[in-house]
Amino acid sequence: MTDPRTVETGHVTGTRDRDYDLVWFVEKCLDNALRLDLYISDADRTGDRELAELFRRAQTASRKGAEEGKSLLRQRLQA
Repeated sequence: MTDPRTVETGHVTGTRDRDYDLVWFVEKCLDNALRLDLYISDADRTGDRELAELFRRAQTASRKGAEEGKSLLRQRLQA
């Protein structure tokens, strides 16, 4: 049997792969930013500044990825 992840082109989901991938990417970036907020709180609560800063940098990168993805998604939806 063929792996559906290698052949899906929107027949099953109704959404082309690249559009689905973009939506997935934005959702994962946003989910990651939200989850990292909890990790930052945990690190702050235990006084681990180094870990908290690592998570803050990662959260910033996740937010940036989400914003870039949302911008591209917006452009594509308006086209």
